[in-house]
Amino acid sequence: MDLMPKDLDKAKLMYKLAVTKRNWGAKYDRLEHFKRFQNLDEIIKDLSRIKWIFIHKKPKFTGISLNTKYKAQIIEFIEKHISKLREIDWIK
Repeated sequence: MDLMPKDLDKAKLMYKLAVTKRNWGAKYDRLEHFKRFQNLDEIIKDLSRIKWIFIHKKPKFTGISLNTKYKAQIIEFIEKHISKLREIDWIK
């Protein structure tokens, strides 16, 4: 049984951070805004382990942001798993 979260969910979460919210580098969004992802804790753990996201713990909330150092790899991963994004120029 494969317990790893689906790559599509990882791609969707990173797409939301990258495009919808523009959360790169020091711009964080609250983790609670992503509760719709069934395997959220596992996704965050995996992405944090490979350093694609930052986790910022504050007294009242936990924030997440994408690591600009890995921007090319993150964009490539998202495009690979969400095929319709290949056709549009979605990140400048």
